[in-house]
Parts: sequence; C-alpha cells; structure tokens
Amino acid sequence: MAFAALASGVSGLRAFTEGIGIISDNIVNVNTVGYKESRNRFSTLVTETQSVARYSPGGVSSKAQTLVSQQGLLSTTSSQTDLGVDGQGFFIVRKAPTANSPDGTIQFTRAGNFTPDAEGFLKNTADNFLLGFPIDVQGNIPTNIGDLGTLVPINVSGLTGTAEATTRAGLRINLDNGVPANTGVVNPGDLGNGIVPSDFQQTISIFDAQGTPQALTISAAKTGNNLYRFEITAQDNTAINTAATPPGLVLSGDIVFNPDGSIASFAPAFPAGPAINPPNGVPIRPTADLTFANGTGTETITFNLGTAGDKDGLAQFNGVSTLVSTSVNGAAFGNVIGTSVSTDGVVTALFDNGLSRNVFQLPVATFPNPDGLTRLQGNAYGVSDSSGSFAVVLPGTGGAGTIAPSTLESSTVDLATEFADLIVTQRSFSASTRIISAADEILEELVRL
Repeated sequence: MAFAALASGVSGLRAFTEGIGIISDNIVNVNTVGYKESRNRFSTLVTETQSVARYSPGGVSSKAQTLVSQQGLLSTTSSQTDLGVDGQGFFIVRKAPTANSPDGTIQFTRAGNFTPDAEGFLKNTADNFLLGFPIDVQGNIPTNIGDLGTLVPINVSGLTGTAEATTRAGLRINLDNGVPANTGVVNPGDLGNGIVPSDFQQTISIFDAQGTPQALTISAAKTGNNLYRFEITAQDNTAINTAATPPGLVLSGDIVFNPDGSIASFAPAFPAGPAINPPNGVPIRPTADLTFANGTGTETITFNLGTAGDKDGLAQFNGVSTLVSTSVNGAAFGNVIGTSVSTDGVVTALFDNGLSRNVFQLPVATFPNPDGLTRLQGNAYGVSDSSGSFAVVLPGTGGAGTIAPSTLESSTVDLATEFADLIVTQRSFSASTRIISAADEILEELVRL
C-alpha cells in the first residue's frame, strides 16, 4: 500500500508539473495575436482491486487541451493588412512560398498580423505566407476552391506599372422616344460617319493591352416605333481595325424595345450574326473583335446592352437621350500605394492614379472539431485525427466567419484566471511532495520493523 501511495504522489508531481508548464505558456502568450489558451484536464488513475474492503491508490493523469474554437476579442488597428476572422475558420498559410519546398506544408492560423516582406509577400510574425486564390482580369477565381494547388502566396508588388485590356463594357442609356423616326434606310456606319444624323451620340474610353486609352463613339437614331439603329465606332478609325466597311465600325444593329421602354432584342448588322432575342431576364451581350494598330493585339469586347425585359441597360422613355452610366473594365495601373481587404476576403490593390484592382480572394478553412487541431510552431495548427478533415470555403459561407480588416484577434488568456490556477497548481504540487515524504517515512518504519 505504501508503494502505491508513493506512485500516486509521483503521478501528482508529473501532472501538476505539466499543469504549471501549460499555465506558464498561457501567461507568456497573453499578448500573442490569435493565441488560444490551453487547459490541463485531470482524470483519475484507478488500480483494479478484487476486494471492496480495500482501497488501492492509483493517482492522477493529465492531458492538455487547447481551446482553439474560443473566439478572442477583435481589436482595431491602423494597418490595412491586419486581419481577423470574425467567427469560425482559419487563414491558410505555409512556411515557404512554394508547395514543393521542404516547408511547403499547408498550415492554419488565426494570427492575422500580416505585413509585406521585402518582396511584397504578406507574412505574419511567424513568417507564414498568407495564401489566396488569384482573381483573373474577368474578376473570376478558380472554380474548384477545394483544390489547394490553386492557392498562391499573396503578393501585390508585381502589379506596379501593369495594364489591363478592356474585355467588357456595360452601358446605361436612355433614348428619347419622343423624337421623330428616320424612315429612310440606315446602313451600317451611317451614324458614325454623319451620313444619317444621330438622335444620341456620346464617347467612352476603352483600353488596349498596354493601357492606352482608345475612344469609342456611341450613336443611336430612331427608325420606327420602339426601334432604334445603334452603332459603336472608333473615334480614330486608323487606331482600331475591325475589318469593317466603313473603317472603324465596331458594332451596328437594330434595337427593339418593349412597349414599357425596356430592351427586347438586338439584331446585329455588323458583325454579322443571329439576332439576340432572349427571354426576359437574360442579358443581351453582343461582342466585337478590335485589333489595335499600335501592335497590342486583338481584344474581344463584350458590350452589355441590358437585360431583356428590364431597364438596367438601354431603355426608351420620353425624355432627353442621355448616357446614364458606363461600366468599363481595363486600365493602365500606376504604382501600388496600398492594399485593402473586404469583409468577404477580396484583396484589392490600390494605385497612385486612383485606380484599384481586385487581385486575390482569401479562403477560410473550417474544421468539424477545431479543438482537436495539432499545435505547430508559430501559433499555427495542423490537421489531426481528432480535428477531422477541413473544408475550404469563402468567408461568410458554409459556417465560416467573415474577414475583419484592420483588426487583430487578441489572445484568449485571462491573466487573473491564470494566476489563480498557478497558485492552486503549485499548492497541489507541494501537497504531492508531502505524499511522497509520508510514504517514504512509512516504508522506512516498515524496514526498521
């Protein structure tokens, strides 16, 4: 029995020593961004006995548990690249910029104190690279976001001095229904050349692959009830080649409006093609190929004239013909002066000429049991059997939290609780030493007997 008591006291020393180590880790990480406190969970060790009249001491065992799922306080900062997760989920990071390097294993963290390094990569204080999906010039991300091979380290410095060609142009125009109709024949190009007077004319700018602005003239003339001839021509017909006659003609055709003034269909006269006559709710989007004479190549531009049966594009009302708004992508970007992140995880590069561009989409990884994750160096976590497999989702979807820009998640450690636990654990350790001393005295007495 004395030997069993001695073993019980030793198990107490071991358990309470581990407990003090856990508490000390919590205390020293009280200011660590995104740190999750750990707790020492005790359980009894029972020595099996065949008699209910005798008691055989077993001792105590301990097991550390990190409360990863606990949300820390989100504190506002002045840095646009300080990020927090408001809700469940983790940033996806790795130690190396490439996946095939020795340190290229995917890791997960809540430590969002990211700053650009010398090469422009966003890294936190543990030197973990923040990963995201690249956004293409069309504003799309990879369709299979579960494929980790499409994740890349976020770097916006390489965008300095770049350009993006125009690939789409959305138009919102009101055409005056009160003007008299031109009942004569209107051939393709007649409006742009001034052969037939226009009831509406306005100029917009598009961009070639080198960021050079190119002017396009939009013209329209009423040719009948609820019917307009619509044309787009190059302001400089030597700068843009479209293989059209006359030169510089980009798009020409007849627009049919519904009686309520909404657009119904578009019948192209150039480029030749079938009429675009979709059911209500489907966009009307003719395309044209533009070859720029400055050697920047050929671009296919999609012109969004509006949604069939709706008034979100070209419309016809009894009022002054006017260009309400345009939505044209493409630009010549200047020097990157900053980065911003939205709550849905879109990383936007800000340029010194006032332009901006969406360049990356941040994903969020979620786990069935985040408390079962394996702790890694640098306040990061790895997958374990207890955590379950992770899911890669967009912020705010699939149970994941949203991104909180200019915010850092504080440590979940409460100093008052830790100091109180430290005193209790230290006293328990001292009591375990007294058990060992008492058992030793009993054994000494038995030896003397």
